[in-house]
Amino acid sequence: MLRALIVDDEPLARERLRSVLRTEASIELVGECGSGTEAIATIRSTALDLLFLDVQMPRGDGMQVLAEIPAENRSGIIFATAHERYALNAFETEAVDYLLKPFDRERLLAALDRAREFHRARQLRNAEPKPDDPSAVVGAPKKQIESFAVRMDGRLVFLKPDEIVWIEADDNCVIFHLGTGRLMLRETMTAFVARLSYAKFPRVNRSAFVHLDRIKELQPTLHGDYAVLLNDGTKFPLSRSLRGELIKFASAGT
Repeated sequence: MLRALIVDDEPLARERLRSVLRTEASIELVGECGSGTEAIATIRSTALDLLFLDVQMPRGDGMQVLAEIPAENRSGIIFATAHERYALNAFETEAVDYLLKPFDRERLLAALDRAREFHRARQLRNAEPKPDDPSAVVGAPKKQIESFAVRMDGRLVFLKPDEIVWIEADDNCVIFHLGTGRLMLRETMTAFVARLSYAKFPRVNRSAFVHLDRIKELQPTLHGDYAVLLNDGTKFPLSRSLRGELIKFASAGT
């Protein structure tokens, strides 16, 4: 059961969300807020799994609401707004989905599926032994996913992680770059990458994850920055904030 909160200053928008959520047995609607300040107070005092968040609201917009909540305490975020221009900011907060008003029931149900996947993935991560857990085996490799299915255009496509060269975020879609071509899935990067092994797919910049075994080298560029060069010649700028993480992944794999 996912505990959900609706944050939107428009009563009609809240009513539309409420009417769908109440038909979903796996969702428990625990409250509604009409302003940013009210939302912050409620979030701090209520255990949540899912947050429907408008962007433009009185007394604190959606981004200001998130800024008041530590990243590790945030529930799954689904933005629901009439404004496209905030999509990039939403991606940077690793939102589960971005609903552009007016959206229909089918689109909302798809967002709920992603929220459930996000919640399951977070539960699995939380269940993993921590480094200081006596039950954790130092240096033991994480269990890898052998294959997974993605629903695309009414069909299921089965992929193995090693078939993927790199993964690209494109708005609310994920593009798989394979050795044989490309596949596109309508899903947020956050929801999808949670299904893969982070040890196999380190993030190199805001919109790209790469298969660690496909990296040929790191090339220095201007001002002390680096680019990631893949075996097939594809090159990405490496975010300075992610350089240490990538080196750590590479060292762990050697």
